[in-house]
Amino acid sequence: MAHRKPNVLLITCDQWRGDSFGAAGHPVLKTPNIDHLAAEGVVFASHYGGAAPCSPARACLYTGLYQMNNRVCRNGSPLDLRHDNIALAARALGYDPTLFGYTDVAPDPRHRAPGDPFLRSYEGVLPGFTVRQLLPEHQKPWLSWLAERGVDSSAGQPDIHRPAGGARNRVSSAPPVYSADETPAAFLAGEFIRWLTEQDKDEHWFAHLSFISPHPPFIVPAPYNTLYDPADGPDPVRRRTWREEAAAHPYLDYVIGRQKRGKFLPGTKGKVCDFDDNDIRTIRALYWGMISETDAQLGRIWSAIRKSGAWNDTVVVLTSDHAEMMGDHFLLGKGGFFDQSFHIPLIIRDPRRQGQAGARIEAFTEAVDIMPTILDLLGQTPPAHLDGRSLAPFLDGATPSDWRDAAHWEFDFRSIETQSAELHFGLTSRQCNLAVMRTRRFKYVHFGGGLPPLLYDLAADPGELRNVAEDETYLVQRLDCAERLLVWRAKHLDQSLALTALTEHGVVGTPAALARP
Repeated sequence: MAHRKPNVLLITCDQWRGDSFGAAGHPVLKTPNIDHLAAEGVVFASHYGGAAPCSPARACLYTGLYQMNNRVCRNGSPLDLRHDNIALAARALGYDPTLFGYTDVAPDPRHRAPGDPFLRSYEGVLPGFTVRQLLPEHQKPWLSWLAERGVDSSAGQPDIHRPAGGARNRVSSAPPVYSADETPAAFLAGEFIRWLTEQDKDEHWFAHLSFISPHPPFIVPAPYNTLYDPADGPDPVRRRTWREEAAAHPYLDYVIGRQKRGKFLPGTKGKVCDFDDNDIRTIRALYWGMISETDAQLGRIWSAIRKSGAWNDTVVVLTSDHAEMMGDHFLLGKGGFFDQSFHIPLIIRDPRRQGQAGARIEAFTEAVDIMPTILDLLGQTPPAHLDGRSLAPFLDGATPSDWRDAAHWEFDFRSIETQSAELHFGLTSRQCNLAVMRTRRFKYVHFGGGLPPLLYDLAADPGELRNVAEDETYLVQRLDCAERLLVWRAKHLDQSLALTALTEHGVVGTPAALARP
């Protein structure tokens, strides 16, 4: 690899929990291809997304900036055009970053004509990417591909993801009309493999594969629909009833009472909190099946890269945008503050660094670390204003002495269009947010609009079932956490030009601080 820069394959699998693959120690899941990557790479076991849902989470990953700085608060929040990102940075290094899937980046409307159709959707493309195969939420390219294969795809999205045979208003393990060779993941994998055969063996490439799975709807073809027994695996982490869970905090009362089943299982009615234990266990088994189906497609990709002769020239980064509650705390989906929504996988394989192959890193890492890491692995000094830090030292067997001792994330629950959260809580849009600091021992959640804070002693309460913020014996810890969260925010306030100064001697700043915007 000394004669040229490496290839880069950045893979995101949407809504994938950090505990849900074999190499993470999951007691049930079978993911041989992910485990193979882990054996040749490094697993970051305490990796956390920066925000939720998709657009905010991806903004953190793509820009290396926390939500407080990139300001993508919800799906549909535009990404300010002034921000650099991983695709633009890679393009500046001579790559042609190529997208398979989606990035969910809403364009900056200040730089678009008022009637531009791109302003009607949050599913824009991150600036800097060449689009080879777009697959947005409507999934029309995949649906037309199915039709060419003789599959009746006339139901469209999302109804094509209902169980075949007419199961209605109930949780079912029945498969859809498409086969395991015809999933959205199979479609994207095939398009990437076809593109791979077109690449010049003497040129480096950069590809981003953005899989929708295991994002709901929760359905998967045979044999994956029955691969896991719903009775297996750990019990859901939650209180005795959803009403007890909702009573624990005003935010939980708000979100638990509003989750609709149809969002996760098309054609079903009612609320998620009314699913019984068997329903949740069946959904969980389907979710695991979706992960195993995606794992099989990853195996196709590994084989294709090997066949092309590029495996030993390719850096692979495998991660997710955010995670999935999967019935814990009577919730499905993502958002809020629980670990289950933000603890995500991260595996990095750099064939030039095999000394740490198979290592498991316990240090806290975050989505904002992805951009500076990839730049560092490509020989570029990451811009100094980024909130994330390169993980390359860990790949070399070292831990920086000043590494973070906590993970942080943010969640914004404003609703610009409907004002539903604002009206419910009596808050302004600016106040509908929370920030989390999670250490090994404590987890502190601070709400921007005056909702009561939360403090969990994770050593005594790993399930986050007892809020001790008002417990007098924990007041010192609560104050310490609040102060540390304030220090974190002060340290990371937008540094874009704050690390540069104009003096009588000209522009002063570190080379990284003076990098291109």
